[in-house]
Amino acid sequence: MPMQFLGVCVARITETRNLKHPIDRSDEMKRSWLVVSLGTLTGLVLLFGLALWLGKWQHLGGSKVALITIEGVILDSKEVIGQIEKHQTNPSVKAIVLRINSPGGGVAPSQEIYEEVVKTREVGKRPVVASMGSLAASGGYYIASAADVIVANPGSVTGSIGVLVQVPNISGLLQKIGVRSVVVKSGEHKDLASPTREMTEAERDILQRLLDDVHDQFIDVVAKTRRLDRKKVEALADGRIFSGREAKSLGLVDQLGNLQDAIDRAANLAGIPGKPIVIQERKRRYLLLDLLNRAALFNIDLPASPFSVLSLDYLLR
Repeated sequence: MPMQFLGVCVARITETRNLKHPIDRSDEMKRSWLVVSLGTLTGLVLLFGLALWLGKWQHLGGSKVALITIEGVILDSKEVIGQIEKHQTNPSVKAIVLRINSPGGGVAPSQEIYEEVVKTREVGKRPVVASMGSLAASGGYYIASAADVIVANPGSVTGSIGVLVQVPNISGLLQKIGVRSVVVKSGEHKDLASPTREMTEAERDILQRLLDDVHDQFIDVVAKTRRLDRKKVEALADGRIFSGREAKSLGLVDQLGNLQDAIDRAANLAGIPGKPIVIQERKRRYLLLDLLNRAALFNIDLPASPFSVLSLDYLLR
């Protein structure tokens, strides 16, 4: 009797196990699927977090158009060039749009940005489109001329192909307050353009030759990039400004349109189908610098330091 009872118990246990086996397998499959899903989700979160931490989040996704803004007086090229270089290392960036709203600025930073844009097109093999805002004159136009295509609003102000140097003269003020400047120099022109005395004719001739040379460089760039006869550019390069519509009729601009038109044109040049993804660096804002830039943008004269270093400018005044 005990043996029979034991046999029945064993048979029941075996039967119960056989019945639960498919249920256990189903539970195992559910748990495995849950583990895989959680693992995949965790991996994606970690990947995105790592990309964000390394500053590479913009590499994720499909083909993109990078938007770089150049606003106010061009005092330095470092920030713009840094953005261009960063986008060049991003394989998902297929084209760049330069949004220019500037009266120009220093000759050297304008030329440095120009060279970087040319390098992006020729070495990086990325099309660049310049989009003119309210104002893209002098150094702003110099930079725009490096692009594959220039897009301007009909009412954009552009042109001002020229160069200038401003030399403050405070000699009258110094005389009134009884201050004299004593200069010891190693050569006749070592204190060229000193603000504490009147400029001599010889110094004026030196500065004029310098300006003429830099002006010729501007004309050469426009004639080359816009594929215009140099004589035609010389006739336009007297510092005058043009509306976007005038500039297009003269061959200084390729297309009339807004920023979105420029983005669409860049995407088309890069072979990006449909509406492109646009990425843009977030710029740090400096209140004082913004005020100075806005003053220059609206052609407001600011008091220059009497001890400022002589500088050449592609600047609309």
